[in-house]
Amino acid sequence: MGKTADTPMMVQYHEIKKQYPDAFVFYRLGDFYELFEDDAVLGAKLLELTLTARNKNAENPVPMAGIPHHAAQNYIDILVDQGYKVAIVEQMEDPAVAQGMVKRDVVQLITPGTKMLGGAGNDKQNNYLAAILPDDQRFSLSYIDLSTGELKVTTIKRFEDVIDELRSLEVKEVVLLKNDEQTITLQLANQLGEEGLVVSTQESAEANATVSFLTKGLANASEASVTALLLNYLFDTQRRNLEHIVPAESYERLAYLKFNQDTRTNLDLVENARTHKKSGSLLGLIDETKTAMGGRLLKQWLLKPLRDIDDINHRLDVVSAFQSAFFVRGALQDHLKSVYDLERLAARAAMGTMNPRELVQLKRSLSAIPGMKSVLAEGDIILSSAGGELDAMADLAGLIDEAIVDDPPVSVREGDLINTGFDSKIDDYRRVLTENQQWLAQLETDERATTGINTLKVKYNKNFGFFIEVSRANVAKLPEGRYERRQTLTNAERFVTPELKEHESLINEAQLKRAEREYELFVTVRERVKANINRLQTLARQVARLDVLASLADVADSHRFVRPTFTNDNVIDIKQGRHPVVESLLATGEFVANDVLLDQDTSMQLITGPNMAGKSTYMRELALIVMLAQMGSFVPADSAVLPVFDQIFTRIGANDDMAMGQSTFMVEMAEANLALQEATAHSLILFDELGRGTATYDGMALAQAIIEYLDAHVHAKTLFSTHYHELTALANQHASIVNVHVGAVEDEAGKLHFLHQIQVGPADKSYGIHVAALAGLPETLIANATNILSGLEQGSITSQPTSETPASQQVALFNVDAVDQNTEKLLAKLDQITIATMTPLDALNLLADLKKLRS
Repeated sequence: MGKTADTPMMVQYHEIKKQYPDAFVFYRLGDFYELFEDDAVLGAKLLELTLTARNKNAENPVPMAGIPHHAAQNYIDILVDQGYKVAIVEQMEDPAVAQGMVKRDVVQLITPGTKMLGGAGNDKQNNYLAAILPDDQRFSLSYIDLSTGELKVTTIKRFEDVIDELRSLEVKEVVLLKNDEQTITLQLANQLGEEGLVVSTQESAEANATVSFLTKGLANASEASVTALLLNYLFDTQRRNLEHIVPAESYERLAYLKFNQDTRTNLDLVENARTHKKSGSLLGLIDETKTAMGGRLLKQWLLKPLRDIDDINHRLDVVSAFQSAFFVRGALQDHLKSVYDLERLAARAAMGTMNPRELVQLKRSLSAIPGMKSVLAEGDIILSSAGGELDAMADLAGLIDEAIVDDPPVSVREGDLINTGFDSKIDDYRRVLTENQQWLAQLETDERATTGINTLKVKYNKNFGFFIEVSRANVAKLPEGRYERRQTLTNAERFVTPELKEHESLINEAQLKRAEREYELFVTVRERVKANINRLQTLARQVARLDVLASLADVADSHRFVRPTFTNDNVIDIKQGRHPVVESLLATGEFVANDVLLDQDTSMQLITGPNMAGKSTYMRELALIVMLAQMGSFVPADSAVLPVFDQIFTRIGANDDMAMGQSTFMVEMAEANLALQEATAHSLILFDELGRGTATYDGMALAQAIIEYLDAHVHAKTLFSTHYHELTALANQHASIVNVHVGAVEDEAGKLHFLHQIQVGPADKSYGIHVAALAGLPETLIANATNILSGLEQGSITSQPTSETPASQQVALFNVDAVDQNTEKLLAKLDQITIATMTPLDALNLLADLKKLRS
């Protein structure tokens, strides 16, 4: 038997689904959104819904799952957060008056990049949607946060840098041009998909009038095209007013201090690498902002420190002014606590989704501006000038205050939004309602007196309207012919009278017209907000900037930060520098501060000393001080003189990429090569124990070669820590290299104590066995290692290959004469293993084979 023919509704559903095959279709049916077929099966699993079926008794019932429309947003968020798209299908006409099938259409496509963030937990987060357009071996990249209207574009040479910029922005969705060059699009889509990004396509990068207005300031044609591609995708998917989008701003990545994702991770910039939380990161430490837009701006500044000395010093001047004006700063921050997210409120007004409570939030925010202006006027010229630029928007705040009640409902359709006295028509409707409510109260009193029934009540419900309710026992007391029975209950009867029906009609008409009029006026007020979006967005940027700079002054006070000084002499001179995050986790005075000095004649510090002594912390704190300084913040030190750096390269930690088949050594060499190829004399390089991922002599040879290449060709300021003590001799051969080490002492019992202090000169010994002892290795093992080390040092045991031994062979771990045939097979088997390419199943099978050889 063939498949049952679709009903008209399912025909309509399939037509819509065909347009959005990669999205969950939320199909509106009355008070529910329904999912059908495959969407229902997968949606029920992901959303924990009850899976039912349409036409259950049919041969092929249609799977379906329903979601109440008032709770849909939570379900949409769950799907979008997992990388899915959701197409919202609404009824475009009233089903009660529709002729035939109700018209439906998609009113919005919600995707990972177009999700509107806001509320607790993510109010300080941006959600960026990006578009990429390859052009002549370059890539144009445009991105937007739909919830704020921020729109930016840049040109990047290498695809690796495109990926890094996407990682920095935490982009979740990328739009590509769907054109005849399918090979390029497919290749890009695959590469982006490997990064975990949702890839969408758009058929046109042509600019209409609106797009042209938003891209008119872009001189670069490719940048204009990629921005048009992005905006076309937005207009097609959102299908609503987007007047809050600001004109595109082009930027050069070279205008900012450049560093990649590995550096951001190594330094715990915005999240702790271990916990993946903001707490325990540099951002978590310095974020004392009071507003959502201030928090977002602070993160942007941290990820894109400046390179222009004048711009940096301008920020530092404001931080200094705030630090000097403690009471001004505190009073300003008290006002900032009353400011809601102006950027996102403006966006919601533009898109027509702003509700009455958000209008009140806007009013309260604007009401804080006069106080901020007054407070800033008490500061120095820098602060008073900043306050003078703020637009209090008294006209808009006054309108909202005059029109909207202080505690409105969320709903915009049910009235009780508009203040009494604002509109004469609404006042008239309210007077009618009040008079009729009084009439109803009097009716109940009169009817009780007339009938003698003291329990008689005048009530209301949505199904039957107003009625008189009398208990069954008292029905006989009602006069004949005056009451019309409306409903019979188990213990009561409900009646109406002609007068009651007349007044009910007056009440319903007044309520309906009042609600319509209130909605009309609410929309008028919201349109006034929309008409002032540019003013609002300018104010939001100004407030966010003041919030960030006041926050940095707070951090400077609470963590003893000082203003850095910038020099063109290519000198690093930091007195008592500290790692701000590590210091915050220790008791007061417990962190050991260190000087960092690389003068004009010194390009590299070669750092030696035991593991766990603080070499990595010392290196990281320099990088963090540089980043803080160039973002316009004070820094954790007693004083700091710095050049302006163009790039930071780091190699700290193992960072193995086993999933890609890359060993520690391969990752080391790739990251080292990036620095060798791209670093300049104005860069900062941090290499921590480079070369440890391979055999000793190979590692030492490569480390030396890299050091000498940096010294001869790059001349970047470099901190190079190493456990190869032989390399310290390079300081005697190269004038620009100096030896420093992390101090450690042994007590009388031979126990090692770390000083965490950077001292001039090379370390006198490795202390590797001491560190092993601190790690808790067995005492017998430590004693044996000590004896072996003593023998090696005295020459009674040699680690060098003999004349009979191949030069590539390492020190023997077994007495070869005692090795039996099974052991030889076992060792041969071990030699054949390639760990990086093994699957878990391969590993289990190998263990089984080895066990057989052992037995």
